[in-house]
Amino acid sequence: MTSSAAYRQQIAGLLNLRVQQVGNTLDLLLEGGTVPFIARYRKELTGSLDEVAVAAIREHHQKLIEIDKRREAILLTLTKNELLDDTLRRQLGAAGSLTELEDIYLPFKPKRKTRALAARERGLEPLAAMVVKGQRNLQPGLFLDPEKGVHTEEDALAGARDIIAEDISEDQPTRAELRRLFHEQAIVESKAVKKNMALGEKFRDYFDWREPANKAPGHRLLAMFRGEQEKILSLAIRPPEESALRLLKKRHLHAGPWQEEVAKAIADSYQRLLAPSIENELTAALKTRADAEAIKVFADNLRQLLLAPPLGQLRVIALDPGYRTGAKVVCLDAQGKLLDTTTVFPTHGGRQLDEAGKIITGLVAKHRIEAIGIGNGTAGRETEEFIRGLGLDARIIITLVNEDGASIYSASENARSEFPNHDITVRGAVSIGRRLQDPLAELVKIDPKSIGVGQYQHDVNQAELKKGLQEVVESCVNSVGVELNSASNELLTFVSGLGPTLAANIIDYRNSNGPFANRRELLKVPRLGPKAFEQCAGFLRIRGGSNPLDASAVHPERYPLVKKMAADAGVTIDTLLQSEAVRQKIDLHGYIDDSVGLPTLTDIMAELSKPGRDPRKSFEQFHFAEGIHTIEDLREGMRLPAMITNVTKFGAFADIGIKQDGLIHISRLADRFVKDPGEVVKVGQKVEVRVLEIDRQRNRIALSMRSKE
Repeated sequence: MTSSAAYRQQIAGLLNLRVQQVGNTLDLLLEGGTVPFIARYRKELTGSLDEVAVAAIREHHQKLIEIDKRREAILLTLTKNELLDDTLRRQLGAAGSLTELEDIYLPFKPKRKTRALAARERGLEPLAAMVVKGQRNLQPGLFLDPEKGVHTEEDALAGARDIIAEDISEDQPTRAELRRLFHEQAIVESKAVKKNMALGEKFRDYFDWREPANKAPGHRLLAMFRGEQEKILSLAIRPPEESALRLLKKRHLHAGPWQEEVAKAIADSYQRLLAPSIENELTAALKTRADAEAIKVFADNLRQLLLAPPLGQLRVIALDPGYRTGAKVVCLDAQGKLLDTTTVFPTHGGRQLDEAGKIITGLVAKHRIEAIGIGNGTAGRETEEFIRGLGLDARIIITLVNEDGASIYSASENARSEFPNHDITVRGAVSIGRRLQDPLAELVKIDPKSIGVGQYQHDVNQAELKKGLQEVVESCVNSVGVELNSASNELLTFVSGLGPTLAANIIDYRNSNGPFANRRELLKVPRLGPKAFEQCAGFLRIRGGSNPLDASAVHPERYPLVKKMAADAGVTIDTLLQSEAVRQKIDLHGYIDDSVGLPTLTDIMAELSKPGRDPRKSFEQFHFAEGIHTIEDLREGMRLPAMITNVTKFGAFADIGIKQDGLIHISRLADRFVKDPGEVVKVGQKVEVRVLEIDRQRNRIALSMRSKE
């Protein structure tokens, strides 16, 4: 097993970090530290590594452990089968990847009945060795054995070729060199499966497609892999065959007798054994690369959505619109508590339209409503125009709200338990209203895959996708902080060091004992011990509690330090929080010691100036163009306000106020060359677009953000 010191050296080299940084970070991780906690509160030990770097150290460490576990398993098997010698042990010990380990182990791996194994059982291994050596005066007829099925010299030579082919395919240097050739020169070639062409219109672009595998973007690879899985496409991912055979002949073909037989064995080894094996490896590697790319795109989009500006604690009316069934209306107080619910029919016209206006106006007055949020799905634009036409107080915010995933949450067990006496339409409207008040607090209740900001999310490795998205949610929750006395179970679950069990225990304790007076009271929660307290306390906020620092991101372990600062300045902690003049007089260098350095002290002072500050931007209203409700209302050349709803590697999708989002291709995102759309636009960003093309038959809209076309 590789030593801990060796792990640290390897990871430091891979990530271009100092060994001490990696070592300290690994120690913290192995002690149960979470990524958000380590990145936020242990900067002196890590050298101020951010969450991305801390997570990368963790991932590389896990991969090295997996390699060592596999190495130990192989060594154990070889020892048991009395196949391990010093040379083989050294080779296995030097292997730095799972692929290298498997290549070394391949000749010794228990096999099913192969053609080479059958030839060996017929006594043809000596003949194969003689053919490879080019032995003169070789007489294949000496190896005939009718009882074993070797009737002719060609039977004997065929068996020898099978043995030679397998030996070549199991030669580690050969596999490594051929693998490099595949990675450098393989071509992805996609063809249509003729009998299924009519079923695969969406894959038409790939009915006859070729491009270098190492340059193929992930979204195209995933599309082709899906087409192959659905039996619409057939794929081949190989280099030119002559290049591969030239490589193999250079390694295994030598001048002399019988080399024609060796050449036949080389061709067979490549076509039957090596090419399928290395192609499978390369396909898996390309899939892993494409998955990672798609997961990163999804994660980046999700982060932008979760950190969307919150409206804040305002009294809200939320409407979940519909044509036939009307719009479900709910009224929420500033904390998101359901106060009232009804249904109106603003799209039916006549008396029902007038009645809807009276109901909404009455609810606005009754509950002193400060904002109205309308779901952006079916009938959303019409309902928005109805609300804007009521002549309400101009100070009331009126806005559309992205309702992706609201229906998923409304049918969940958590929604049913909170609103057992209301149907899913009421729960969906509540979700829309709360999403307006605080997007993060509401979106954590929904499976991220249902939010609609992914790219080929159903085609990627689902375990890796779930892991990647969960890490994003955890990062966002902890970067914003959580109000301990009002947070939902779902929100608390993502707080550093908690998880579902402790989150539920906190809710139970809060329900039984009332609001928490201070952070230290968390230690009274069943099963929440000192380690969990250390990890979670700094990310939980208590406003109006017994200790003013509990409303900030200052960790309780640093309260004595802040108390000393206040005492040295001759003021109370409250005064220290309120007075910029007092804080400016504090010399942070005077508080540096073995456990606290300038990074932590700087963070503490930033928190004292704005306790519990929210890193999210301020809420801004957004209006779509009036009169644009359907694709029929669009004309080429129109300039329209739009909101980015999804960013992919090939461009971005934008909502222009109709059912179909438009695509801004990567080439039309800016007047300059754009390599990555994420550098130009983010989910939720407000932009202006020009309508370029309208394909009404396929409901497709091409948009541009370029100043000139």
